[in-house]
Amino acid sequence: MPYVTADDGAQIFYKDWGAGGTPVILSHGWPLNSDAWDAAARFLAERGHRVIAHDRRGHGRSSQTWNGNEMDTYADDLARLVDHLDLSDLTLVGHSTGGGEIVRYLGRHGSGRVAKLVLVSAVPPLMLRTDDNPEGLPIDVFDGIRAGEASDRSQLYRDLADGPFFGNNRNNDVSQGVRDAFWLQSMASGHRGASECIAAFSATDFRDDLAKVDVPTLVIHGDDDQIVPFEVGGKRSAAAIAGATLTVYENGAHGLPDTERERLHADLLAFIDS
Repeated sequence: MPYVTADDGAQIFYKDWGAGGTPVILSHGWPLNSDAWDAAARFLAERGHRVIAHDRRGHGRSSQTWNGNEMDTYADDLARLVDHLDLSDLTLVGHSTGGGEIVRYLGRHGSGRVAKLVLVSAVPPLMLRTDDNPEGLPIDVFDGIRAGEASDRSQLYRDLADGPFFGNNRNNDVSQGVRDAFWLQSMASGHRGASECIAAFSATDFRDDLAKVDVPTLVIHGDDDQIVPFEVGGKRSAAAIAGATLTVYENGAHGLPDTERERLHADLLAFIDS
């Protein structure tokens, strides 16, 4: 299995699919891994793109580091992967926490290798409610997730999969297999890394990073997202990025790569190929 070595020696696992063509990197959400993007990766690779998906440190098959479980290091790990593979004319696609990772990458490393950006149910600009971010969610929401991760993370992941992540509590038709896959990927994450990533996705301020985005950007968000509400995430990110295109999925949940798979694949391909 291929790995790239991060600045601190951590091993970052990645998949590299497709025979060539314009490269695409798919960045996953918390507390998942690159398997969450398998369907999209296969779809895009079968249509002529080189598709790379990595496991963020602390997740999946990558190193479960004690330190570095925050957005700056995640972005630097991504930069190491991009440089290692010598990618250019690249499309970065990030779901949920992965959206924060790719935005922070642009903020720290620029867009020299990047052609396009796609944010899917993404956490920017800032999820946490603060004095200068009154639209955010109260700290109690994230403290509750932290408490669940600490006391019985297996049950927390089951509850997320069976409830708000896929909108299964809204009578969406979400298969047991999809929900089991979420739980399995989540349990492969490291206990400390998964816990610290809660602060990374909820309390990281991406507003300055969004202001630096200078490539064509597509923002996709469901208007019934119970994890990153549309008004907190996609709507404000699209407004903060000059020239961004906003696509709203009516009644869309958070887990769009599974719940809206065919539509999302078509939208990704159209944007990448445009």
